[in-house]
This record gives sequence, structure tokens and C-alpha cells, in this order.
Amino acid sequence: MTKKSHRLASQVLFAVFVAAAFSGCTITPWGASPEPYANGSGGYQTNGATAPVAAGYYRVNPGDTLPGIAAAYGQRPQDLARWNGLAPNASVTVGQVLRVAPPPVVAGLPAPGVPGVPGAGAGAVAQQGALMWPLRGPVLKSFVPGSSKGIVIGGRIGDPVKAAAAGRVVYAGTGIEAYGPLIIIKHSDSLITAYGQNSTLLVKEGDAVSQGQTIGEVGADSRGVGSIQFEVRQDGHPVDPLAWLPRAGG
Repeated sequence: MTKKSHRLASQVLFAVFVAAAFSGCTITPWGASPEPYANGSGGYQTNGATAPVAAGYYRVNPGDTLPGIAAAYGQRPQDLARWNGLAPNASVTVGQVLRVAPPPVVAGLPAPGVPGVPGAGAGAVAQQGALMWPLRGPVLKSFVPGSSKGIVIGGRIGDPVKAAAAGRVVYAGTGIEAYGPLIIIKHSDSLITAYGQNSTLLVKEGDAVSQGQTIGEVGADSRGVGSIQFEVRQDGHPVDPLAWLPRAGG
């Protein structure tokens, strides 16, 4: 990937995944809305230019490219092109709505999952212990639906931060001040984890990681308290990480 496309992919990731999904903005492919309809020229349209699009779709913003959007969602450009009836090198237009998740699985066929993560396929329900703790420490901040996006786990600065499950790193960087050095790992088409407030990042975008692999080191919050922010997103929505992690003492 060129420096220009890499920078664009990071910008798309910031704007769509972190800024929108984490903060609850409506510019997100996971908002509730009627299903887009085919526009006849590749991609889809919705009835309103600013209305939220259906789950698994993304509305093109100025400066977006097909490769950049694909990178932001952990997909291959050729797959996005195929899902939207576009040529692999097609340009995209502002306002165009693209499918960014695979089409529904054919009835009777199992949805793909992640080794070691029971039920991580499409439509999965939380399973206690399916993920491992990225850091062993006290929960300093709990998940509150509609108010917070994850939990804060206390630790010592410099302690290792572990991948909660096997997957692929779709973002590793420092572009979002509120999260500090941030890592986002995609585990399946329906499950993503995020690890914020690291002091050091030990993986890069595109890396395949195994469960328990050290991916970073604990940093400190604005008060100097050693901790990380840990978030789990299922089908694009923030969910309580404690529903996926082994119970304390387990």
C-alpha cells in the first residue's frame, strides 16, 4: 500500500470506526435505517443523503477510495468491488453507499468464526470466557450502555497487554488523542476488540495475532494511573466486555 493510500485508510478508520462508532455519531455504517436499494451503477443509495445507513454498509465521504474504505474495514478491495457490482479499480462518489460486510451466509451453511472464540461468527451471542483478559487488574470503570463504550482495567505502567483472541490488527497508531496509542483487532465479521491507552505498541496494521500474544504495554491515564481502555464491539455495537471475559478469579 502506498503512503497516500495508507494515510487515507487511517483517516477513514479514524472517522468511521473510532470517531463515529466509539462516540455514537450517526455517520456510521451500523446505524439503524431502511435497507439501501441498488442504484444501478454499483453501490447503493438511501432515501436521504444524511440518513444513517443499514448495518454492514458505509456512505462514501469526500476523499474516500475503494482501497481506503476496504482497509478501514479489514476487507480486500476486490471483495468490496464484487459485493457492490463494481470494477476492481472503480472510483467512488460522495454519497454512494457501499456494502462493507460480506453478504448474508446462505441458509444451512455455518458462519465463519475464529479459532478459540466460540460463537464468534455472524449473529453470535456473548459467551463468558470466550475472550481472555488483555490485562489482569481491577476494573476501574465499568461498561454502562449508552454512556460508556467499554471498561478501564488498572495495571502497572509497562505491563504487557495481550490480544483477547486471535485475529488481525486493522489499526495501530496514535491518531485519536482520547485513546492514546490504540490497537484495534478484527476477530471475525462480527467481533472487534480495541485496546487504548497503551504506552508502547508492539504490533502494526495487517499483523495476524494469536490469543494471548503481547501487542502493547500499559500506559497511564490523564491522572497518571496505569491502565488501559478495553472495548468489544459486536456487529458494530459496543457491548459489555465482562460478558465475554472469564469471571474474576476464573
